[in-house]
Amino acid sequence: MNLEKRLATLWPPEAWHDVTVLAAVSGGADSVALLRALHAVRIPGVGRLVVAHFNHALRDEAAGDEAFVRQLAVGLGLECVVGRAERPPGDARPVSGIEEAARRARYDFLRAAATDLGARYVATAHTADDQAETVLHRIVRGTGIAGLAGMRRARPLSEGVTLIRPLLSVRRAELTAYLRDLGQSFREDATNSERRFTRNRLRHELLPHLAGQYNANVVDALLQLAQLAGEAQDLIDTLVADLLRRAVRFQTDRVVLDRPSLVGEPRYLVRELLVAAWRRQGWPEQAMGFAEWNGLADALLAPETKSTPPRMLPGGIRVECQPAAVALERMGSCRP
Repeated sequence: MNLEKRLATLWPPEAWHDVTVLAAVSGGADSVALLRALHAVRIPGVGRLVVAHFNHALRDEAAGDEAFVRQLAVGLGLECVVGRAERPPGDARPVSGIEEAARRARYDFLRAAATDLGARYVATAHTADDQAETVLHRIVRGTGIAGLAGMRRARPLSEGVTLIRPLLSVRRAELTAYLRDLGQSFREDATNSERRFTRNRLRHELLPHLAGQYNANVVDALLQLAQLAGEAQDLIDTLVADLLRRAVRFQTDRVVLDRPSLVGEPRYLVRELLVAAWRRQGWPEQAMGFAEWNGLADALLAPETKSTPPRMLPGGIRVECQPAAVALERMGSCRP
C-alpha cells in the first residue's frame, strides 16, 4: 500500500519498534488510517502499539465511536485504553470554549495514558489539510512567525514522551483512498460539517472559496508558508536560547533580565525572549497580547537608566524596572 510505504519513509519503524507507541484514534477516517498503517509497518519487538481513545461525551454517537475503536483494536490484536470526559449538564460555554476544553481534556488523557503505559511516543493523525487549516485559522485570528509555522511534526508532550504527527505531509484524500483499498470502515462525525465551528467554516467555506476564486493550490501555498515560517522560527529559537543564557536569571516565581546584555538586540527577538522566559516559568499567557509584550520589550530596551514604579501585567506578574535590569515576579495571591 502506498500509504504504508510513505509512513515507513516518514517515520521509519526501526525508530520506534523497541518502544511503546500510543496511537490516538477517534474512529474517524484519518486516525483509523494511521492505526492501520502503523500496525502494518511495525517491526515486532519489545515495544507495543496501543490504541488510545478519548470519549468527549459531546455527541449522541460518542458511545458508538468508543465501541467501534474498541472492536477495531480487538481485531488487530491491540490493547485499547479509553478516557471519558465529564461535561456538566447545561454547559453554556461558547463553542470556542467547548472546543478548547475538549482539546485540553484529550491531551491531558493522552499525557496521562502515555505515562501510565510507559509510552515513548503518542502518534496523532494530523494531515497536511489539518496543517493548512491551522495556518489559515491563525492568519485570520492574528499571529506571528511561530503561529504561521503551524503544527510541529514532533513536540514534547511530557517528560520522556513525544507527540509525533507522522502524517503531517500527507493529504486527507490519500488516507480515505487507503481505507477504501483496505475495505476498512470508519466513523463519520456529523459535527465536522456544522458551520458553528470556526474550523469547519474554514474547511468547507473559506478554503474552497480561496481555491475557486484565487488560487487552486491554496493548500500547497499554506503548507509552503508553514515550512518557511518553521525554518525561520528554528533560527529565532536558537538566537533566543543564546539570549536566555546571557541575559536572564531564573528564580522561583521570579525572572531577572539584564538590560545591558540586550542593548542593540532587535525588538522582535526581545519579545520572543520574554515569551520564552514566561513559558519556562509556566506563567499564564492568555491575557498577554501584542501590546503587553511590546510594552515590556520597550521597558527592557529603553535608554534611560532610572528606576520606575512597579506595575502589574495580566496573570498577576509584577514588573519592576531598575537601572540595570527588569525584574518580573509572580505575586503569591495570583497563583492558581
